[in-house]
Amino acid sequence: MPLSEKARIEIYIRDLPDETYQGLLAELERELTYAFGGCSVIEGVRGNYLTTAGPAVPDRITLLYTDTPLALSTRYELASAYAGELRDAAFRALREETVLVAVTAVHHAV
Repeated sequence: MPLSEKARIEIYIRDLPDETYQGLLAELERELTYAFGGCSVIEGVRGNYLTTAGPAVPDRITLLYTDTPLALSTRYELASAYAGELRDAAFRALREETVLVAVTAVHHAV
């Protein structure tokens, strides 16, 4: 069975009841849905992170992800630029030390 390479984009946003966070999540969900035909949202993911001050902090995360038609082996620059734009948009909207946008290669059975 042949496999088709895709770039999976994952966005990790803190799960806070604040309107700014909820608005950004809704906007990112719309963006991924219209750009790539859909996305998945996993809410309430438990996480931990180290602050710049040093202590570890437990946190709840919402994960949005989608598989794009881009193959990292041939369209790395485009996928990288798109991920950077998503990260920059999240930084503009939120007051966070870090925002994680991850891009990985996945292979779908066709």
